[in-house]
Formats: sequence, C-alpha cells, structure tokens
Amino acid sequence: MAHNNHDHHHNHEHQEHDHHENASSGHSHGHGGHDHGSMIADFKRRFFVSLILTVPILLLSPMIQSFLGVDWSFPGSMAILAGLSSVVFFYGGWPFLTGAVSELKEKTPAMMTLIALAIVVAYGYSMIVVFGWEGSNLFWELATLIVIMLLGHWVEMRSIAGASSALEELVRLMPDTAHRMMEDGSTEEVSISTLQTGDLVLVKPGEKLPVDGTITEGRSAVDESMLTGESVPVTREKGDDVIGGAVNQDGSLTIEVKKTGEDTYLSQVITLVQDAQSSRSKTQDLANRAAGWLFYLALSAGITTFIIWLVVGPSFDMAVERMVTVMVIACPHALGLAAPLVTAVSTSISAKKGLLIKNRPQFEQARHLDAVVFDKTGTLTKGEFGVTDILPAEGHEENDVLLWGAGAEQHSEHPLASGILKKAEEKSLDLYRVEDFENLRGRGLTAQIQGRTVHAVSPGYMQENGYSYDEEAFSRLSDEGKTVIFILVDEELYGMIALADMVRDSAARAVSRLKEMGIEPIMMTGDNQRTADWTARQLGIDNVHAEVLPHHKADEVKKIQDQGKRTAMTGDGVNDAPALATADLGIAIGSGTDVAMETADVVLVRSDPEDVVVVIELSRKTYRKMVQNLWWATGYNLAALPIAAGILAPIGILLSPAVGAVLMSLSTIIVAINAKLLKA
Repeated sequence: MAHNNHDHHHNHEHQEHDHHENASSGHSHGHGGHDHGSMIADFKRRFFVSLILTVPILLLSPMIQSFLGVDWSFPGSMAILAGLSSVVFFYGGWPFLTGAVSELKEKTPAMMTLIALAIVVAYGYSMIVVFGWEGSNLFWELATLIVIMLLGHWVEMRSIAGASSALEELVRLMPDTAHRMMEDGSTEEVSISTLQTGDLVLVKPGEKLPVDGTITEGRSAVDESMLTGESVPVTREKGDDVIGGAVNQDGSLTIEVKKTGEDTYLSQVITLVQDAQSSRSKTQDLANRAAGWLFYLALSAGITTFIIWLVVGPSFDMAVERMVTVMVIACPHALGLAAPLVTAVSTSISAKKGLLIKNRPQFEQARHLDAVVFDKTGTLTKGEFGVTDILPAEGHEENDVLLWGAGAEQHSEHPLASGILKKAEEKSLDLYRVEDFENLRGRGLTAQIQGRTVHAVSPGYMQENGYSYDEEAFSRLSDEGKTVIFILVDEELYGMIALADMVRDSAARAVSRLKEMGIEPIMMTGDNQRTADWTARQLGIDNVHAEVLPHHKADEVKKIQDQGKRTAMTGDGVNDAPALATADLGIAIGSGTDVAMETADVVLVRSDPEDVVVVIELSRKTYRKMVQNLWWATGYNLAALPIAAGILAPIGILLSPAVGAVLMSLSTIIVAINAKLLKA
C-alpha cells in the first residue's frame, strides 16, 4: 500500500497511466485502478478503526467529563487514554505523516505537511502533559481531528475517483475475449491480446466488437455512441470499417482484424485522454503556486497565533490548540484540486462526445476566439450532390422528368447520378430497365429505355446541337452555383434537373450559434466565387474566401490573424494540415477514427460543424468552473484563518481543531462536486 503517494491528486495521472498500460496491451482490463481503489479502501479502514477508538478517548478525557459533570477517572485511566491516543496517532495519522515526509523530500510542503505538523504538535504536547508538564492534554482534540481528516479524505477520494473515472469507462468498453474463426469454419474463444492483423473474428448480436477491422460478411446495426457520440446506431455491412468497443446490435458480423493493441482507435483515445488530463494547464500552475504560498501563510499564521495566545491567553494548552486549528483549517487542499478535477471532468465529457482534445493549453485558449474558419466541402456541406430543383418543360410533370432522368442514370458512376437516383428513391419511383447505355464524353450520357432514346446532358451539348431551353431559369440556377442537367426523351426536352453540394442541416445552426457567441464565421473554399456565395447565403456567412488553393489556405488564415483576430481553423486533417497548424486552434473534423492527426489541437470524430461550437462552449465553461473553484478555495481559506486563530473569541466563538477539519474537508468536497457539475 503506497501511502506515501497519498497525495493522490498529484499522482493520479501516474496511476491512470499504469491503468492504461495494462489496458491497451489487452490484459485484464480495469485492474489498473487498483492502487487508487485500494487507497480508498485503506482510508475507509483507518477511519473506522480510529472512530471506534475515539469513543473511549472521549469518555476518558477530563475535559469531556467535566463538561458532562461526571468523574470517571480511575487509577491508570490517564495511561489508557494516552495508549489509545497513541494508536490513533500512529495508525490513523500514518498516511498524513508519510505524506508529509514525501512532500518535504520533494521540497513542496503542502497539505500533508500542515496536517502532520498539527497532529505532531497536539500529540507531542499531550504526551509531555502526561509525563508531568503543567496543563491539560489535547488527546480528544487529536483523535477527533484525525478521524475527521480520514473521513474527509475518504469521501473526497471517492468523489475524485468519480470525476476521473472516464478512462476506466473507456477501458471497460473493450471485451477481454474474441471468437476467432478457424480454417474449417469453427470458432475458438481467444484473448484479444493474441489476435493478429488479418485474423477473422465472429461477432454475435449483442456482443462488443473486439478490434478495429473491416466487415467481410454480414450486416448489422452498430452502436458507436460511447466512442463517437453518434447517438443513433449506424448500419454497417460488408466492406465497411468498424471500431473495437462498439456494440453489435442485431446481426452476426465476420470482421477481418486491421488494428490491434496500441493501434486501435480506443487505445489512441485513451492515450489522448490521459495526455490531456495530465498535461498542465496554466490555471493549474497558478493554483499550485498559490497552494505553496498558502502553506507558508498557514505556517506563519499558526506560529503567530501561538505567540499571541501565549501572551494574552489563559493557558499554554489554549495557545497550542489555536495553533493546531489554524494549521488544519488553512490546508490548501481544495486549492490544489480546483483545476485538475475540472480538467479530468471536461476531458472525459469531451471524449464521450467524440471531441478529442490533443492540445490542452490551446483548447483552454479557445474561449478567446474571435473567428472560426470553415473549410466548405465536407465540413459545411456534405460533399455529395443532391437535387435542389426540377424544372419541367411545358406539358410535362416534375415526376416525368425525374423518372426518365433517373432511369438513364442507373448505370452511371458519376457523383451527379447518385444525387438524381437518391431523389427518385425518396419519391418511390419505379424505374424502367435500361436496355442500352453510352457515355457521351464530357457531355452526359444516352440510354435506351422502353424503346425510347433518353439523353441526360450538359448545357454544352444543348448549345452544340441547337436545342432551345429556358435560358433565364438556367442562368438563375447557374448563378446559385448549381449544376444543371437537361433531360431529353426522343429528342424532346422534358425539363432540367439542378443539383448542388448539399449543405449540412447542422451547419446553419452552428453559424448562428457562433454569431450569438460573438465569433465571426468565415468560409474558405477552392470553389468559384458564385458557388461559394450561394452556399454562404444559405448559411448566413458574410465573410467568404473563395478560389483558395489548398496550399494557400495557411496564408489566408495568417491574413485573418494579422487583422488581430484569434482564429480557429476547421477542416480535414490531411489536406488542411498546414492551415490547422497555423491557426490559434486547429480543429480536424470528420476524420472518423483516424485519431493520429498530428497537426490538430482538437479532433472531432463526427463531421458535424455544431461540434465546433460545443468545443468552444466547453472551453468557456471549463474555464468558468476553474475560476469558481479557485475563488471558492482561496476565499474560503482567507476567511476561515482569522476565525480559527480565535478573532471571535471575545464573543465566545472558538473553533476546535475537529471543527476546523470538518470545514476543511467540506471545502474540498464542494470543489469536487462543483467540478462534476460541468456539462457540455
């Protein structure tokens, strides 16, 4: 049992690190939390033993007896009192004494040193009294102080374990075993750690996927909500990639193993979460410095209090008791936890929502952003064509145009074809069989359907072949950046179909939320100005940078920064890498499960622009929570010190060391609860 690591707040990162080592290598998951769990159990045990011994200590204390108006003293009662108190001091106080030794070794005296000083002074003074010094012992104060400190630490460690349990939840997502397929088609149950790339694994309905891989057989709905924040189960079939840790819902899947151990998506996320939780935030450095100052403040306040009470007070033991109370109440414990707990909570919230923080300090600075630059294709738009308008020629219906147009496109591989076919599917049209099909290079295509000749062609084809059409409608659609296809049946114009890169539903919401937050949304794209302007109008974006070549994006970001704007860039992690690196905050979006994006500060697993807003809001909320905790912890210590020193003694208010301990533990528990109230 490593008591000397009791100051688990500074050490819990290391423990979690061990936890992960063990997890990612595929061994028994969830055992790495043992040292933290066993520390909690140890404090609980010490608390109950000390509590039971404190009852006779209270009953044998002369001060308590005189308060109750009884005299239960007997020959040897003082020796028994001293003996019981010694057990409580050494057994109950041991974690504090060893904690102080390691703090002093590291030259960072803090909470443990203060508590140890307080109990050593109280115990030492009381033992001197037992051996004949004039005065009253402080045994009952010592025992109650230790009992309350143990209780406080036990409760508080439980609340901290709750706050930073996200890692353990992530580790638990991975099953321990898998059904490996054998040559003869049978399966054997093996430990995940024995799987190798290329193995085939069977996943039955209701089971968790053991590895990252590609489906070779089967189709099923897969629940990835704990990994990507995608709340609706997604259908996955042959050829699709899947992530280990997701839950297979209704069908059987055969998966070819692509990644194992450290390389899996989940292991990478766990490493990221750990790094983010253990990376120092600026706020934390400030809190640690303040906690250091508080130690010296508490120490000098304790000594000053002792001297003043020695001069003006009624007795020596009164002066000792005041000093002990001051040292206990001034423990900078809550201050040391104010920031790390918030960090742990915010990192785990974001990981569950598919927002992976890679660079903690940059993430914390996101609260200062003035502008967010969106790469258009695939971020604000879906990167796939959809039908926006169908304009039938005179004497024809919209559905006629779509029926013949989609019929002709059935065999085409062109992205526009899939947009038209999707529209026909939405309208539940039954398409005719294609009898013959020919690509007209760069001009469209022609097909034989039901004995008729159908053309789906470009404006260029129409002009070359002298067809007339509604030029006004055509130029209006072109000005909106849409692509127009003409449908001819047996040389007669049936109508035109306009398509555009479809805007994501959430993009407009993201833009308006950014504006409400006082952040300027900017669109950057390689598209021509007309197309870009049309998309920007739909979204409500006023600032558009069009016709920007991929390698010039970083320069454009730099120009925006030169106007004094702190800028975030969102784009895909591959093409936009230089721009992401240039921006104050680089956000890689829609990278799916490729976590290892080097240049991004934050990786968004889903392609949802609203997640960008969530990142900025979380950054602001995280900072607010840290500030609340720091104010509370500092203000509390400064207010409690004079009361502990006995400034209110003239009006009869004096805090005992035990009450001081209750107040100190309470302060820390409030900080822990406040951290857990953080919501994304």
